[in-house]
Amino acid sequence: MSSYAYFLQICREEHKKKHPDASVNFSEFFEKCSERWKIISAKEKAKFEELAKQDKVRYDREMKNYVPPKGKKKKRTKDPSAPKRPPSAFFIFCADHRPKIKSENPGLSIGNIAKKLVEMWNNTSAEDKQPYEEKAARMKEKYDKDIVAYHGKGKPVPATATKAKKKDEEEDKEEDDDE
Repeated sequence: MSSYAYFLQICREEHKKKHPDASVNFSEFFEKCSERWKIISAKEKAKFEELAKQDKVRYDREMKNYVPPKGKKKKRTKDPSAPKRPPSAFFIFCADHRPKIKSENPGLSIGNIAKKLVEMWNNTSAEDKQPYEEKAARMKEKYDKDIVAYHGKGKPVPATATKAKKKDEEEDKEEDDDE
């Protein structure tokens, strides 16, 4: 824990003693603690810094003997040569319209640009969305072919792909049964 964290802990304990039944508005509480931290003397801060140093020693000691729990799977790293998943129609639309929005509104934040793009997409007619949906579908078809070729080279098939393949096989079987 940092020296400031120890300070906050003490402030919270003091507040609980003075007002045991009061509900706490955390933003106000932290704001008051922050102001108080800025004005306390270096001598008072030194107490909290000492606590932080002791905690750091404890932490370092514990980390020397730490062994991660077994059974946790490591995050699988993605093969950089694997085909990239294609963008959706909406993301293709965004790629086309983002530069225009940025040039028209240079001070707009990334989040506000995204909101504007969502609004534009939602106000776009189905007819005007059609070229983006067709392009996305073509890109998805190419991706599907590329992924089959990629897995044909002895690359492992992800679980989601095997589920999708089984579903397709079941649907094909049902169609054959209907005929």
